[in-house]
Amino acid sequence: MPKRVILIVMDSFGIGAEPDADKFGDLGTNTLKSCISSKYFKADNLKKLGFFNIDGVKDLKYTDEEENPIGAFARMQEASMGKDTTIGHWEIAGLISKDPLPVYPDGFPADVLDEFSKKTGRGVLCNKPYSGTTVINEYGDEHVKTGDLIVYTSADSVFQIAAHEDVVPLETLYEYCKIAREILKGKHGVGRVIARPFVGKGNGNYVRTSNRHDFSLVPPRDTMLDNIISAGKKVYAVGKIKDIFAGKGISEYVYTTGNEDGVNKTLEYLDTVKEGLIFTNLVDYDMLYGHRRDIDGYAKAVAYFDERLPEIMDKMTDEDILIITADHGCDPGYTKTTDHTREYVPCIMYGTDVESVNYGTRKTFADMGATVLDYLGVPSTIQGKSLL
Repeated sequence: MPKRVILIVMDSFGIGAEPDADKFGDLGTNTLKSCISSKYFKADNLKKLGFFNIDGVKDLKYTDEEENPIGAFARMQEASMGKDTTIGHWEIAGLISKDPLPVYPDGFPADVLDEFSKKTGRGVLCNKPYSGTTVINEYGDEHVKTGDLIVYTSADSVFQIAAHEDVVPLETLYEYCKIAREILKGKHGVGRVIARPFVGKGNGNYVRTSNRHDFSLVPPRDTMLDNIISAGKKVYAVGKIKDIFAGKGISEYVYTTGNEDGVNKTLEYLDTVKEGLIFTNLVDYDMLYGHRRDIDGYAKAVAYFDERLPEIMDKMTDEDILIITADHGCDPGYTKTTDHTREYVPCIMYGTDVESVNYGTRKTFADMGATVLDYLGVPSTIQGKSLL
């Protein structure tokens, strides 16, 4: 019988600081704990699957453990040297990054920006680590007046280009990102170049739109996705998965406008796809609430997904496995920075033939990729050990 795996990444839903969090400036962080502090937090369906039986999670005393969980569960530790989207997803797919991607706490060097300006014909504003919602309001008026591009970074390995949609058309902004992606290779090979379009009338009233687009590094080695393709099966990417892997190992993809659209698109694939991997990223936790340190917003987003979860489970066949996880943390209660946080992530696995097992704490996210390949019967060339 054809088999499917539905792999859903709750982007940034960390469950507690990892042992080396102090090296990343993230000691004591816990995205889940911050969400639990909100009156809007609700996770009844995740509880049934065993979420509150996970190592560390049960210590939060939010609720009793599930006596008879219907899923298997584990706490996953990141083996890669990073805490960003690219490295997290790559590791889930079986690629462990021992060397961190370059970051630019003092901004990008002159030679990079000079080449970028020469090839785009536009000047550059800012060139500092900045909050994405703040930078457009502090530099937006000057950008609209001059046409210069707002270039900024964060604690992560990113080169972000913000531009007003009326000043720089979307397709032009995407072309500028492709130019930057070509420049940023080798020692300056940042994880992602990100288009950050915005709109608004000025005077501090600019807002970002949903037309963000990521241009990632091509994974340096084959991942779980490539193994699936090589075995003659297909990978269906929902949300920014296609961008994270630079299209490598993707059979078909759809972009989404947020979590609601991501769940809807996943359900549509469950209606039409009969075999292979459906790989979904739900981005709102990170993009709208984590970085903005919005505890209530993050808690509401978790509650929304929890409410929609039975719809996904109801569309599963006896040959399906659902895996729910995350790629890093972004603790909305941590105010020292607005960046990602170095945290464990959950792994929840559900299916007709999945036994309720506590797999404890695993040493790498890559065990999830190995599990996907094992279940689909695909030969593995990746790192990680199957949970099955």
